[in-house]
Amino acid sequence: MPVRELWIENYRSVQALRFPLAPVTVVVGPNGSGKTNVYRALQLLLAGAEGTLARTLAEEGGMPSVLWAGPRPKSAPKSAPVRLTVGVRLEDLAYELSCGVVPPPQGPFSLDPDVKEETVWVHEGKRRHVVAERKSQSVFARDAEGHRTTFAAQLWSSESVLAQLSEPHRFPLLSALRAELLRWRFYHHFRTDPDSPLRHAQVGVRTPALAHDGRDLAAALMTIDNIGDDRGLHAAVESAFPGSRLELDSEDGRFSFRMHMPGLMRPLEATELSDGTLRYLCLLAALLSPRPPPFLALNEPETSLHPSLLEPLGRLIATASRQGQVFVTTHAQELATALEKHAGASILPLRKDSGATELEERDEER
Repeated sequence: MPVRELWIENYRSVQALRFPLAPVTVVVGPNGSGKTNVYRALQLLLAGAEGTLARTLAEEGGMPSVLWAGPRPKSAPKSAPVRLTVGVRLEDLAYELSCGVVPPPQGPFSLDPDVKEETVWVHEGKRRHVVAERKSQSVFARDAEGHRTTFAAQLWSSESVLAQLSEPHRFPLLSALRAELLRWRFYHHFRTDPDSPLRHAQVGVRTPALAHDGRDLAAALMTIDNIGDDRGLHAAVESAFPGSRLELDSEDGRFSFRMHMPGLMRPLEATELSDGTLRYLCLLAALLSPRPPPFLALNEPETSLHPSLLEPLGRLIATASRQGQVFVTTHAQELATALEKHAGASILPLRKDSGATELEERDEER
């Protein structure tokens, strides 16, 4: 199910933002404009489906740390609490999650999110039908026969209803929504330090989807070479690094890789490759997955890459978009231009105004 629209309120620098998503959407802007906050807001939807919402927000400092801290809109009552809201509309399903701080008495888990409201609805033309709704601890959902079921059992207040009512035979629409969100993939940071697992031989298993931090890179590349687009993989290496060749090795069930570079008498092991080269190989593995996700998000994929790699990266992302929707944040205008050229990407420029992230009207003549 393609993602049609995203809306975010009161999350870090985002006070209120709403925009449509295209087959390839590129959020572009300078450092500090709020690109990563938009990316992280999308991740919160996946965390809600996984049942890791509290842990995900804890990694950002806890619920009080992620709430919008700027001035309130004049139309908002002064006594109304600030709530983080993230919503998404898919093909015919829509979902909205709203969280706030834990009310007093708070106890030892005061930094947990407190889920205030959740709504899941189905669109039928211009009409929409609510199939599940949560207001604090009061929850109802419509079952497979359309009957309204109210839950007397108390739900965890810090986690989404999607992770707690996941019985497909009873609630097929909730289950379908959760299953769709769980198929999303996010890539933000690939470890390339000397101790990173991706620099060392690994016990290999078939890996159709690269781990979010690239730790199973050798296995992912081996999987593409054996059951995926092997020609596309090696052509992409040649396109990015002319005259170079990727060599994959399996010895006693341990996978490794090395690069043959022009002018060198021996191949370079993964321990010798530059951070930028390793990051690009991670992007290759993510974008050429034999099991492509319906929605793939890349946060600033240009990090550590030489500018000459942005054009081939744009072509690679354009190819991946034929298999699923792609969302990219970047501060590299060259990458945005390449994606507009090769994939017809929708470009969404961001700016900061009085501390708030806003969409900037794009000058089509630039």
